[in-house]
Amino acid sequence: MSNNAMKTGGLSKNTMIILAVVAVIVLWGVSAYNGMVNVEEQATTEWAKVQSAYQRRADLIPNLVNVVKGYASHEKETLEGVVNARAKATSINVDAGDLSPEKLQEFQKAQGELSQALGRLIAVSEAYPDLKANENFKELQVQLEGTENRINEARNSFNTAVQTYNVRIRKFPNSLLAGIFGFDKMTKFEADAEAQKAPEVKF
Repeated sequence: MSNNAMKTGGLSKNTMIILAVVAVIVLWGVSAYNGMVNVEEQATTEWAKVQSAYQRRADLIPNLVNVVKGYASHEKETLEGVVNARAKATSINVDAGDLSPEKLQEFQKAQGELSQALGRLIAVSEAYPDLKANENFKELQVQLEGTENRINEARNSFNTAVQTYNVRIRKFPNSLLAGIFGFDKMTKFEADAEAQKAPEVKF
């Protein structure tokens, strides 16, 4: 046995170098993995906030429909449009762990259709002064306005978190681990051209 091997407890210099390199790689791997987990968790947390904001809007709609129905019951098509759009939007559940582009697009489309239906319902109130003056209606309008703002903020925060996550997993050398451990690119909300053409829910 060489003197060097004896001084290192039986390990040669080359072996020590290899072990040191392996240790560095392992430490980097653990750090990189934990970092990707952290940004993924942040993105899924923001997605939960998006769903919560949309659910809050959905919860307000039945009361709004009932108030409008009391003053404009013959606006049957508009009222049914909101009810049906709400049912469709609330039936689509997208799990944070499976945010595929197709599922997010389906979710966004349904929510956009609900926004359009809501816009038409609000427009109906212009023809009914008594409805516009109703305290319950005015309160629901205020709550819906606040909810629309929350939805926009939640979507923006989600997009920011997704961008941070996507950049983290796509950068080399993190991309090597991302592929091994199944960290897939997440999809962001995109501007919906159809939704932009919808009547504004402006109070």
